[in-house]
Amino acid sequence: MTIDCECDDLRKIAAIRLHVVTICNYVLPMDLILWRHADAVSVKNASEPDFQRRLTAKGRKQAAHVAMWLERHLPDSTRVLVSPAVRARETADALDRKSHIIPELMPGAAAAHILIAAGWPENRHPVLIVGHQPTLGQVASLLLFGEERNLSIRKAAAWWITDRAREDEELPLTRHSRLTLRAAVSPDYL
Repeated sequence: MTIDCECDDLRKIAAIRLHVVTICNYVLPMDLILWRHADAVSVKNASEPDFQRRLTAKGRKQAAHVAMWLERHLPDSTRVLVSPAVRARETADALDRKSHIIPELMPGAAAAHILIAAGWPENRHPVLIVGHQPTLGQVASLLLFGEERNLSIRKAAAWWITDRAREDEELPLTRHSRLTLRAAVSPDYL
């Protein structure tokens, strides 16, 4: 089930949040799950614009397999944020959880917009982003390695990035030393 959602002016708060991350140089505990949309009708074969491309039969099967894995592992408090592109919405629908359509998660979004939409790093609840390449790979690279590079995330794959920090830690560690890739799930192996 998807629900349209008007976001606050993310562009105005982008600089503020990124500035806070830079000043603090550490993050609060948070899980961020990046789920790339499943296989969709190719651009060459689509009779509709890119934004309207639907999942193929293979894509629906991929989304269902990964959704089953996610259902077993995601906490109930996980917030699901979805690109408005049809293929991303159909992927998220396989999860059968309440989700929010976020215009800033459109194909071609900047990695910073994804992090801002997720509330990174302040959000204490897990956030699942259903979106697109190359942006999701850039987000993963930025968080794990401190550089925005084009990591490849396969169609329908989910990458779970977690902060290893404990509430009782007193020493602020650099954010990159505390972040780990908790899981990388591909429908081919489920």
